[in-house]
Amino acid sequence: MNAALIFGGLIALMLTGMPISIALGLTVLTFLFTMTAVPIDTVALKLFTGIEKFEIMAIPFFILAGNFLTHGGVARRMIAFATSMVGHWHGGLGLGGVFACALFAAVSGSSPATVVAIGSVILPAMVAQGFPTRFGAGVITTSGALGILIPPSIVMVMYCVATSGMMVEGPDGTIVDAASVGEMFIAGVIPGIMLAGALALTTWYRAWKNDYPRLPKASWRERWQAFRQAIWGLLLIVIVMGGIYTGTFTPTEAAAMSAVYAFVIAVFVYKDMGLRDVPRVLLASANMSAMLLYIITNAVLFSFLLTHENIPQALGQWMVDSGLTWWMFLIAVNIILLMAGNFMEPSSIVLIMAPILFPVAVRLGIDPVHFGIMIIVNMEVGMCHPPVGLNLYVASGITKMGITELTIAVWPWLLTMLAFLVLVTYVPQISLFLPHLLGMR
Repeated sequence: MNAALIFGGLIALMLTGMPISIALGLTVLTFLFTMTAVPIDTVALKLFTGIEKFEIMAIPFFILAGNFLTHGGVARRMIAFATSMVGHWHGGLGLGGVFACALFAAVSGSSPATVVAIGSVILPAMVAQGFPTRFGAGVITTSGALGILIPPSIVMVMYCVATSGMMVEGPDGTIVDAASVGEMFIAGVIPGIMLAGALALTTWYRAWKNDYPRLPKASWRERWQAFRQAIWGLLLIVIVMGGIYTGTFTPTEAAAMSAVYAFVIAVFVYKDMGLRDVPRVLLASANMSAMLLYIITNAVLFSFLLTHENIPQALGQWMVDSGLTWWMFLIAVNIILLMAGNFMEPSSIVLIMAPILFPVAVRLGIDPVHFGIMIIVNMEVGMCHPPVGLNLYVASGITKMGITELTIAVWPWLLTMLAFLVLVTYVPQISLFLPHLLGMR
């Protein structure tokens, strides 16, 4: 009954058009003050302690780094390098866009930032070369979603924040810890590369089938020059992932390093940004960080309420008692998350659903890292379909296409992503191979 009241109230408030962060907080406060005896000082304490986590500090730093890279000419040089390598194949500029999105994802951690940075440069070039606008929009909208799967990823950090501190008893009686940010980053490497390859294959096939334009084959000298131009941006991948893997710094420290490094190369190396542009970038990053931190605060309060009412534990016990197997549970989770993607953006979904579903997954023997990667891939799909797909709206602003037309444009690549979701759901080794190889799990 309590679960029905909580979720019924939340859904009712969201249907009024109220922002999700406010709907979360209002639902929690209303229930706590009318249905429980929880003292008000406990609620106030939870609001502050909810974001007193070292991992959360990574979010504003990754946002800042992504904004410096977006405005600092890094994307343009990555596109030049990517197209020099694959531009002579069928749909050359489209393939270059896929690989440029994958490279930029590895330094930005954000899907919308990837769509803006790569799409604003390559889409006009594709249209000028003779590609249909729908083709270019489909490529960039879906490839931009790699921004939350290829590490570093802001949504991965949020998954770890949402499940941190949870220690659940597994099916064999052992206590299973939540995944760390470092484990999630390493686990996302192989799935990210595989999905980028699948999207590139879809792009190549459609270009080959329709005989879309190709670029002249670049010489090795031209490729080397393009690589030299892009090397400063590409080095950020080595700094972040290499630093985390070698233990030189934590993921949060890596985020701070990436922000400082992105500032230096944007302002002093590439010089595509002046010092007078820095306050504007800082303000935009602060706005985005404040919005996400406000959502996190209310989501932590919502998670506290669920735990106080024993809802995740009761749900887990009910599923185990009803004989639900791990593969049946994963089907149900995929359906729930894909449906949630119709109404909410990824950060909110992860912060609300992860604390509920995580204990059930562990009790059924599902690895927390594998479960996290599966959730991330679901979020990627949600960013590319209406009515609230963030990438669709960002791409719409670049292409001046309507959401309905964009939805039709992305379908071939969206089907590829759904097929990959099934693969990553039922082949956990895709997510767990690197963490096991490096001794992290």
